[in-house]
Amino acid sequence: MGLDKRYVTAIDLTARTSTGDPEGALVEQCEPPASDDLQERLAALRGEVELPIPAASAVKIGGERAYKLARRGVAVEMPTRRSQISALDVITYRDGEVCLDLRVSSGTYIRAIADAIGGHCRTLRRLEIGPFSVDEADPERFIPPDEALARL
Repeated sequence: MGLDKRYVTAIDLTARTSTGDPEGALVEQCEPPASDDLQERLAALRGEVELPIPAASAVKIGGERAYKLARRGVAVEMPTRRSQISALDVITYRDGEVCLDLRVSSGTYIRAIADAIGGHCRTLRRLEIGPFSVDEADPERFIPPDEALARL
């Protein structure tokens, strides 16, 4: 917690869902934006932003997890959260799906970014947490605690 993260996500820009991912109910069919329009939407999200926390999150609302309320059909006003988006780069964009490489502050909801640009996350993979990268992952080797702490 508290460390910046790096993700790669595929966002379907043809539809919005109630959860911001494929599991949710269809909320809106969308016309995918032209490439220039997509770049404008992304530019508005770089830097410090304030986005609503998704209803299907673990944030507590009135002492109960938001996702539990959402599953019961209880509509609540979700709070916003301030985040820093230091990188938001297009890897590919075709057929209404954009693949993005993102670097964000801790607590950033990628589903909120997907919704802000007009779609929902189809896939999401975390590549880095602070100084630790999935490229370094090796199930045969564990980093000694003193070495891991020294990297923080």
